[in-house]
Amino acid sequence: MCLGLPMQVERCHGLVADCRQGERWQSVDLSLVGEVQPGDWLLVFTGAAREVLSPQQAADILDALAALDAAMNGQFDPNIHLADLNQREPQLPPHLQAQFDAQRKTF
Repeated sequence: MCLGLPMQVERCHGLVADCRQGERWQSVDLSLVGEVQPGDWLLVFTGAAREVLSPQQAADILDALAALDAAMNGQFDPNIHLADLNQREPQLPPHLQAQFDAQRKTF
C-alpha cells in the first residue's frame, strides 16, 4: 500500500522544496502544485507534491497515521486515537444524506 505523507516546506528553490515531517527530510518536486512558501504543508507521494494542504488537513492526516501505527503495534486506544469521533453522531456524506432525506419524504 502506498500513502501520501504530509510534509512541511522548509526551503524552496524553483520547483523543488526541501521538506520535513518529524525527523525525515526529503527533496520534493513541486511541478504538480506550483510554487509554495516555507511553512506550507504538502501531501507528498513518491517524491512529488500532489496537493497543498491546510495545517488542519496535515494534522488530521498525521493523527490518522499515528492511529494506524498504534494499531499495528498493538497500542491502539479509541479514546485517544478516535477522540474526535467520541462525542458526535455519525454523519452521512452530503450525497447520501440528500438521498436519505428524499426517501424519508416519500413515507
